[in-house]
Amino acid sequence: MNPKHSCVLIADQHHGLRDGVRGLLETQFDSVFMVATEAALLEGAERLSPAIVLIDMSLSGGDLGALLRHISALAPDAKLLLLSVHDERTVAEAALAAGADGVVLKRCLATDLMSAVDAVLAGQLYLSSGFMQ
Repeated sequence: MNPKHSCVLIADQHHGLRDGVRGLLETQFDSVFMVATEAALLEGAERLSPAIVLIDMSLSGGDLGALLRHISALAPDAKLLLLSVHDERTVAEAALAAGADGVVLKRCLATDLMSAVDAVLAGQLYLSSGFMQ
C-alpha cells in the first residue's frame, strides 16, 4: 500500500466488526470513521470525502444500486468496498454490477481486507476468494 491515505469510512451495524476493521485500517489511513446507519453513512460520505467507503451490504435496505449511486454522488472519488456474509458468487456479481469496486466476505476480513483495499485504490475490482462458484 502507498503512504497513508486521508480517510476511510466504515458502515456496519455490528460494533465489534467495525472495531476490528478499524484496527486493520488505522495504520493505513489518517482517519478512520465508523457509522452504524444508512443515514450516518450518507452524511459521512458527504462530509468526509473518504478515499474508501466500506459498507455492510445489509445497510442497503434492499436497493443496493440506489445506495451506491447516492454515495457516489456525495463522494465521487471514493472507492466502494462492500462487506458481505453471503458467499454466493451471484451476490458478489450483483454488487459489482450495482457499482461496487469490490466485495469482501466478512469471514475473510482478516486475510482479504488489506488486499481488497490495495486493489480498489489501484483501480482494480476485487472479490474475496471465498465466493462460491
